[in-house]
Amino acid sequence: MTPYVVLSAILFAVGAVGLLVRRDPLVMIMSIEIMWNAANLLIVAAARFYGTVSGQALVFLVITLAAADVAIGLAIVMHVARRGEAVDVDALKELKG
Repeated sequence: MTPYVVLSAILFAVGAVGLLVRRDPLVMIMSIEIMWNAANLLIVAAARFYGTVSGQALVFLVITLAAADVAIGLAIVMHVARRGEAVDVDALKELKG
C-alpha cells in the first residue's frame, strides 16, 4: 500500500501547489481535480488493503461531487468571460448579480 500512499501524496502536493501558485481559474479547477483524484486513489488503495468494497462506493460519490464542482466552476468562468470581463481570480472576489 505504501507506493499508492506516496503517489497519492505527490499528486495532492502537485494539485495544492498548482492551486496556490497559479491565478487562472481553469488551472485552479484542474488543480482541484488533481487533488480529488489523489484522495480517490488513497481511498481505493485503503479499501483494497482492508478487503472491502465500500471504498469504490465512496470514490463513486467523490467523482460525482467532483464533476458537479467542475460544471459549476466552468459555468461561472464562462459567464464572466462572455461578459467581456477579466477572468482573474483576484479581480473576482465578489460575484455581483
